[in-house]
Amino acid sequence: MSIQVTLILGGAASGKSSYAEQICFNSDKTRSYLATSQIVDHEMRVKIDKHVVQRGEGWTTYEEHLNVSAVLDSLGRQTICLLDCATMWLSNHLLTGSDLQVAQQDLLGAISRCKAELVIVSNEVGMGIVPDNALARQFREVQGRLNIALAAQADRVIQVTAGLPLALKGTL
Repeated sequence: MSIQVTLILGGAASGKSSYAEQICFNSDKTRSYLATSQIVDHEMRVKIDKHVVQRGEGWTTYEEHLNVSAVLDSLGRQTICLLDCATMWLSNHLLTGSDLQVAQQDLLGAISRCKAELVIVSNEVGMGIVPDNALARQFREVQGRLNIALAAQADRVIQVTAGLPLALKGTL
């Protein structure tokens, strides 16, 4: 059985994006990158520029901070797509007041319809202390539920900590 969907989980700056990129580099398929972040300040610009340099050339980049389904629906079988990241996508929806259940169902539906091989990066946010404000607690809760749904749908789930991968579902 070929792997169609890989979920890469990890904390902030854990090496999950680099690991996800390596999966794509090791594929003989055409590489696409689906970026969900928005440039809201200088720090974000620097982080995005660093990721672009790290990836190098040979990628088709799509920038979509909310409607990732349209991009996923457009991809063909000879493509491997890195969606980086589900956490930022969810944050975007939370901050714009979207119905999060509808948005999540739309994403899961697009993943199941997608013809391309997918590598999805997402943050594990539930291993720290309880956040001190309601918005952060809401985010932690919905991110955890999204990760559970993504992991259930994925063929392979890999946790990356300190740059080291650990297979939670499937094999490395």
